[in-house]
Amino acid sequence: MSQTDTNQRGVLTRSAAIASMSVAMLLLAMKIYATIHTGSTAMLGSLADTALDVVASLVTLIGVWVAAIPADRDHRFGHGKAEALAALVQVVLISISAVGIAMRAISRWIEGGQVEEAELGITVSIIAMVATVALLVWQRHVIRKTGSVAIRTDHVHYQSDILLNLGVIAALALDQYAGLTGADPFFAIAIAAWLGWNAWQASQHAVEQLMDREWPVEKRQRLLDAVRDNPDLHGLHDLRTRTAGVRDFAQFHITVDPQMTVAEAHDVMDAIEAKLLREFPDTEFLIHTDPEGHVEPDVGVPVDLLSEGAAADVSPEGAILRPG
Repeated sequence: MSQTDTNQRGVLTRSAAIASMSVAMLLLAMKIYATIHTGSTAMLGSLADTALDVVASLVTLIGVWVAAIPADRDHRFGHGKAEALAALVQVVLISISAVGIAMRAISRWIEGGQVEEAELGITVSIIAMVATVALLVWQRHVIRKTGSVAIRTDHVHYQSDILLNLGVIAALALDQYAGLTGADPFFAIAIAAWLGWNAWQASQHAVEQLMDREWPVEKRQRLLDAVRDNPDLHGLHDLRTRTAGVRDFAQFHITVDPQMTVAEAHDVMDAIEAKLLREFPDTEFLIHTDPEGHVEPDVGVPVDLLSEGAAADVSPEGAILRPG
């Protein structure tokens, strides 16, 4: 990836993080006012969620800012995992919010009581939904352009905010106009459960990056298919892949004619890398050359991934792909 591409991604992810924080600050002020005047636990839950949105958006901004820093002497693979760390911080904050809302809703259910000034709460929730939809549209554009895991986690959270605000509207309307005094705490508990579920889902992608999970099977197969027709390539094995932020990394061994000179083998590697970069433009490749017939001492006879029937599935040692 060129320095220009990296800078452009940094600008986009930072713009999405700043937009997220701006929306969260606006909604925070509105929901504080609405919560004070309505006394609604559902609105209180929405307020707590928005307050954590402010903190989470700040964490996201820091995460994408750090992730955009180019590789340096101490971080040769770049700083992409900062996004995954930022996403995990968001998950923790969302989980705390969900627990707090559920506890307050249960308390309100036991104590009873009715909301006041439902019209104010409904108006604030509608405005919040409009602002959130605008933010989601911009976040989706940024995710499509950058693949940012931190912005994706923020996007998931704000998607849940749409349902959260609909729940608040329903709770206020049922409580105030239908006389269902249990509607407000019931919807607050539902909101808490929804937030908890979203926190669990959002954590999976971040953990996979931090644990260097392999690419999906289909993506690895695309890599093999991209180089299969190279006449100088006699085999490919020991494929390992991972993702950090918006960067992908792949390394593998190729086997070539043992009579090739070092320069000729290097030309083969260059041709393979050039073709792969056209298919996977945001990927860093590390290719090792073996003479045909060479046996890796730690894995035995290498499996040729380019042979018919080779399955895109990594062995427990992560060294070779087993035949199907």
